[in-house]
Amino acid sequence: MSLALYRKYRPQEFDDVRGQDQVVKPLQGALKQGNISHAYLFTGTRGTGKTSVARIVARALGTTDTDLYELDAASNRGIEDVRALREAVNTLPFESTYKVYIIDEVHMLTKEAFNALLKTLEEPPAHVIFILATTELEKLPETIVSRCEVHTFKSPSRKLLKEYVVEVAKKEGFKLEHAAGELIALLADGSFRDANGVLQKILASSSDKTVSVDEVALIMSAPKGELVNGILYAIQESDASRGLAALRSATDSGVDMKVFAKLLLEKLRAVLLLRYSKDMKDVFAEEFSEEDLSILEGFAHTENPKINSTVLTRFLDAYGAVSRAYIAHLPLELALVDTVSPHEVQR
Repeated sequence: MSLALYRKYRPQEFDDVRGQDQVVKPLQGALKQGNISHAYLFTGTRGTGKTSVARIVARALGTTDTDLYELDAASNRGIEDVRALREAVNTLPFESTYKVYIIDEVHMLTKEAFNALLKTLEEPPAHVIFILATTELEKLPETIVSRCEVHTFKSPSRKLLKEYVVEVAKKEGFKLEHAAGELIALLADGSFRDANGVLQKILASSSDKTVSVDEVALIMSAPKGELVNGILYAIQESDASRGLAALRSATDSGVDMKVFAKLLLEKLRAVLLLRYSKDMKDVFAEEFSEEDLSILEGFAHTENPKINSTVLTRFLDAYGAVSRAYIAHLPLELALVDTVSPHEVQR
């Protein structure tokens, strides 16, 4: 079995970490000067590199695999697990200066486990360093947070994710078309790990070494661009029938409605920004195909624009409702009818 891309291309050194200078530079500087904290807390959304950077910190401290311990708090969350850890930290490292404990998803610990961990964080042995990682900082007790050096990881931009997947694909011997890279970056939803997962699925299914946007859409159950554009035309032309037909076609094709709604929001937002800022054209030229950009500009500068902030807000609400709806496409249908024929909805 081939190695998963997220593992194959996981950062091994600080210089490999992308888009997290606000974390990497302070850590590098402090470690270089010997300013080592007994406990670090890495917080940020999933797939942003928290665990990878934790391992890099451990290596920078000279900690070998023998003295590096990784625990998943989701499956080791009870007080007995933390008590076992408290006993283990008292033993000296086998071959390193420091024993490093990486506790992932630390917010999953029980209240009793947090209380037990707190005692160890307050007075840890000199040879022990903790690196806690969480996607939900608000669930951690303030007593835990206050005893750690906190570093916040940012979600990577779409541009950075696109550059990343294009580079990884190239290393794997594939070429991504411009729009294909954009769609993968969008589907990755701010996560390097998810970007690798999407890319791996696509490369494994690709019939040749060139990946088109239609190929990505087919494999990932994403809608074709013309279906999303159909909603824009329906709104601008007050033609509910056209928009409902586009949604029906997407549903019949097995399109993921959450993805459809996300792509629609991207285009609605672009229309608004293009209307009010000429500079945005250069930005969107990097995100949309030439054909799509021309269509969006047309909607932005039409004499009687129907796509406005109220419409965007309505579809933003629909996006949030899609995952909860019994019929996934129903929130989008309601939003469409609501914006195209608002008086009909009120009857």
